[in-house]
Amino acid sequence: MKAVAYGRYGSPDVLSVEDVPIPAPGPKQILVAVAATSVNRSDWEALTGSPAYARLGGLYSPSRRVIGSDIAGRVAAIGSGVTRFRLGDEVYGDNLNLMGGFAEYAVAAEASFVHKPPELTFVQASALPQAAAIARQGTAKVASGARVLVNGGGGGAGSFAIQLAKLAGAHVTGVDNAAKLSFMLAVGADAVVDYRTQDFTRLGRFDLILDLVAHRSMFAYFRALAPRGRYLCVGGTARALLRVATVGAGLGLVTGRRLGLLIAGQGPAHFKPVADRCISGEVQIHVDRTYPLDETPRALAYLGEGRARGKVVITP
Repeated sequence: MKAVAYGRYGSPDVLSVEDVPIPAPGPKQILVAVAATSVNRSDWEALTGSPAYARLGGLYSPSRRVIGSDIAGRVAAIGSGVTRFRLGDEVYGDNLNLMGGFAEYAVAAEASFVHKPPELTFVQASALPQAAAIARQGTAKVASGARVLVNGGGGGAGSFAIQLAKLAGAHVTGVDNAAKLSFMLAVGADAVVDYRTQDFTRLGRFDLILDLVAHRSMFAYFRALAPRGRYLCVGGTARALLRVATVGAGLGLVTGRRLGLLIAGQGPAHFKPVADRCISGEVQIHVDRTYPLDETPRALAYLGEGRARGKVVITP
């Protein structure tokens, strides 16, 4: 089979299309003939080895040669003990623990996948698992009338978060670069901010700040929180995450404002409820563009440069 592989951390230039053996599923695993795999920030981090926590599986070289985790496709083989799927079933899920999605076939844990609804295309289904899970958990406690800010609102998780917060009755401010302002308005944001030209931490007080990029200081975020507000950090540098876990936690203890990390749970229980809302028409799946397998490096570069509006998907 063809796969996009790499052997060292770096830019998308280190990726190459290779012929590799089709993997065999082990116990409680399935082999998926990949129809679509969406690109996530976690793929960019695994490729570049940055932030530092992206190297936990391999300090000097990647632990997995093929990345890509949000997979949709058909079951091509079944390992021992698999009970939920049969050959030919259309499935999708988050394969973050095993990766391998930027290829024609990928082995996945049975528990990480569910049947693909017929109402969703493979491309749409692949866009959901990580981004939808993060957005759902990040906005889970939003109440009607709340003021919510989504930093990184123009990306995959951000565009879902804006929609979910709006459905909860919140006033939503989306923050991203200038090229994504109209997109954030289109998905439902009430107000939008270009972080390059405006300090979004000086726009008043927010009940929730969902931070998908974490480039500002804890004190700036603290200033932007309402008295009982919450700040949830999902991504960013290792230093930024450490500041949230230490300085942010300390500020929260003293003031009652809650500043912490969102450790998003994985699996169908976290993304399937969003898929159901997509099927009902409440939430829209926004795919910026698709790339064939041999253009995976271009797709990752597009995401890494911060240009993607919504999701980017690879279609082997």
